[in-house]
Amino acid sequence: MAVKVKVCGMKYPDNIAEVTALGVDYIGFIFYEKSKRYVGTAQREYIRNLVQPAKVGVFVNTDLPELVDTIHNFKLDAVQLHGNETAEFCQALKAETSAIVIKAFGVDHNFDWNQLESYRDVVDYFLFDTKSSAYGGTGIPFDWSLLNQYKLDCPYFLSGGLGPDNIGEALQVNDPRLYALDLNSKFEVEPGLKDINLLTQSINNIKR
Repeated sequence: MAVKVKVCGMKYPDNIAEVTALGVDYIGFIFYEKSKRYVGTAQREYIRNLVQPAKVGVFVNTDLPELVDTIHNFKLDAVQLHGNETAEFCQALKAETSAIVIKAFGVDHNFDWNQLESYRDVVDYFLFDTKSSAYGGTGIPFDWSLLNQYKLDCPYFLSGGLGPDNIGEALQVNDPRLYALDLNSKFEVEPGLKDINLLTQSINNIKR
C-alpha cells in the first residue's frame, strides 16, 4: 500500500485549494492558539465546505466539549491530539463523535514506548513527532531508528522535519505500519503558506 500524504498547518484558502489539487490524502488545520499556523475561526465556512481531502484538526489539551464543538462546527474528519490527552480522554472523544482519532507523541531517546499500550484500542492512528516543549513544529527530524522500538500493530503518521532532502530516506523506513508522512514547515514560504512547487516534487516522489 502506498504511503499516504498529509499536509499540515494550512491557513489560506487559495493555498489550500492548490494543495488539495495535488491529490493529498489529509489536510491539517491547527487549532492551538500559540501556533504560528493557528487557523482560528476566520476560515470556518471555507473549511466546512471542503469535501476532499480528509480534514484534520490539530489540538493541544483542548477540553472535550470545546473539541467536540469544533469538530462539528468545522466538519472535521479527524482530530490530532498533540498534548497530554489520556487514553480515557481519547475513549470519551470516540464515544462523542465519529472523527478519526490520531494521538501524537514527541519522540526522543528517552521516550517510553510502553505508554502507548493503553491507547492501542482507543485511537485509530499514532503520530510520531520530534519531542519539543512546544508540542511539535520544530522542523527537526528525530532519530527514525527509534521506531524499531515500537511494538504495537497500530499504524502511524511520521512527522517532524520532513522535507525535500529527506523524503527519500523516510520512504526507506521499512515498516508496514508507516501509514502516512506529515509535511509542514519544510515546505513553507512562511508559516501557514506552502510552496506548491516543492510540495509537487515531493508528493510525486512519494506517490511513485
